[in-house]
Amino acid sequence: MLTSPHNPDQGKDLPNHLLGIDLGAGSLKATIIDAQGRIIGEAAHPVTTSIPHFGWSEQDPAAWFTALCAAIPAALKAANLPASAISGIGISAGAHIPVLTDAAGTVLRPAIMWNDQRAAPQAAALHEKAGAQIIATALNRANPTWTLPMLAWLQENEPATMARVKRLYLAKDWLRSRLTNTWETDFSDAIGALLADNATKTWSPALAALIGLNPEILPPIVAPDHIVGHVTAQAAAQTGLAAGTPVICGSNDTTVEFFGIGATTPGIGGVKLATAGVLYLATQGPQVHPPISCYPHIIPGLYYAATGTNSCASAHRWLRDLMFAEGGFEGPAAAGGFELPAAAGGFEVMDALAAAALPGANGLLFHPYLQGERAPYWDPLLRADFIGLTITHGKPEFARAMYEGLAFSIRDLLDAARALGFSFGTIRLMGGGARSACWRQIIADVTGLTIERTEAADASFGAALLAGIGTGVFTGPEDAVARCVRLADVTTPNPESQQFYEKLFHIYKDAQAALAGINHRLHGLVG
Repeated sequence: MLTSPHNPDQGKDLPNHLLGIDLGAGSLKATIIDAQGRIIGEAAHPVTTSIPHFGWSEQDPAAWFTALCAAIPAALKAANLPASAISGIGISAGAHIPVLTDAAGTVLRPAIMWNDQRAAPQAAALHEKAGAQIIATALNRANPTWTLPMLAWLQENEPATMARVKRLYLAKDWLRSRLTNTWETDFSDAIGALLADNATKTWSPALAALIGLNPEILPPIVAPDHIVGHVTAQAAAQTGLAAGTPVICGSNDTTVEFFGIGATTPGIGGVKLATAGVLYLATQGPQVHPPISCYPHIIPGLYYAATGTNSCASAHRWLRDLMFAEGGFEGPAAAGGFELPAAAGGFEVMDALAAAALPGANGLLFHPYLQGERAPYWDPLLRADFIGLTITHGKPEFARAMYEGLAFSIRDLLDAARALGFSFGTIRLMGGGARSACWRQIIADVTGLTIERTEAADASFGAALLAGIGTGVFTGPEDAVARCVRLADVTTPNPESQQFYEKLFHIYKDAQAALAGINHRLHGLVG
């Protein structure tokens, strides 16, 4: 993917361009912005996930760096900028993802991803053994998403590997180390590892001791906007960057993207439509309500609550590949009688078909539990389904049901958060799914909330803003947001559709409850 929305000569002689890099579950994206937050060029390169067993999810860190080396030159080309125009670099990636290296710096095994469910027994054992201690120290409850249970699984199942570990990196830190040859992390990612002490803002030897982990393998903790190093000559040759370019520590994707939509005051909410679906709320100080997650914000003193599903855009991509791959569309009649652009790909086809179908998809419901589920069920054995299928259903209804099922999953998150005392008004969307006007309207109608979308709304943009803070392009987080974050559009609920979806959501919930036991029996039979 390449975009260059500006004049080809723009920016050639201007300093203070910033590069933000985000490692997502499906691709790595590089975004170049100017000092006003305008996107000058961007590019993405895919990364592949391995699923060797049901509920497992792993990636090869070497593939991340391959994607980095492809995306950065492409973004510079799209921006028509020399590498010397980049004043600073920020990197983000998914939280919780451990990369383990030996004394020589060799990666010892594939990285276990945040959506991996293998550590469910270890998480349950940790909660039974020291649940109150973990929550009081690290703000969060142990579940398979967090690094601590993942490491407990490795201690039990791969002890020889763990015995060789000399350094633990989180995903963005390992990727950044390929540029700077340094080793550190920020406090938000340390909390995400479930190994940090919020009171001292350092690692917790007591939590490490719960699984027999040597705390010496944990990296130093620095501020997310701290310049940790500069692009080395070797990295410059590999990536096309200029040697000596400052690189900040950065933070995990949820932290930087929530910051990047302007969520800098308590009470602002957000919804991320990316590989996972994530719900956020900014708070003054930590609001600890497990199993809702609590992370430090970019702005000192602020925190944010986050709760998420396992499958969102990943479910979108799965259905596209299954039913809407390019070349699989059979013309206007199959799309409800309207024409699509000649160059329309699978996602565009799905979006047009979903918009053409009636609300409720003619009684077709979708539960998006393709990889088990995190919040609000925390059940790795849940399975996805389409129910209510009849011979009258076609591709438009499947596309619409997918959008609606994902919106219902977000509504599930909202209801669970509200039950714990959180209050939501207007929320801002982020992630690739936010581009769909049809999906935005469905989310507004299902949740009853006003939906705002900013011009830029992904983690690579937030990482670039953070790089600007660290390198002095902006005077601080508030200055970065004031200069660079702009509203693109607002979507309000349709009262009639809202009433309809309220009834359908209750059917969705009843079906989920009725099928949970059947999901478990299926897993017991074939899992």
